[in-house]
Amino acid sequence: MAAPIRRHCDIHGPYAAARARAEVHRLVQEALLAGGLVDQAVEDDAALVVSELVGNAVRHAGGVCSLDLSLEPDGLDIDVSDSSPEPPRPRATDTTSEGGRGWGIVARLTSELSVQGDGRGKTVHAHIDQAH
Repeated sequence: MAAPIRRHCDIHGPYAAARARAEVHRLVQEALLAGGLVDQAVEDDAALVVSELVGNAVRHAGGVCSLDLSLEPDGLDIDVSDSSPEPPRPRATDTTSEGGRGWGIVARLTSELSVQGDGRGKTVHAHIDQAH
């Protein structure tokens, strides 16, 4: 795989997380067609990460976000952008909590996790290393 393989889409609605997972799968298939190989663990982790990030963006930021994926030689970059300037806020959870674990899961699955904002919106960037 000589050049990075990229995908971009705008996502909204009740099936946003499923669409994001499908985009990860399409990226992996494009890499395969281009002679590259993506580790199954990377694809699985990326599917979980995009599900969480896109689900939260749709839920907390007005229902619309964009997803950018880039397969680089060292791994997979994920960027989820939305129109809310509010950064993700990890919540304290206990064994009876129904939610609030997503940010921690994303942080464990990624080697880089950051939030960039411009006052009108934000982008959450995550990187999953190719060599797990």
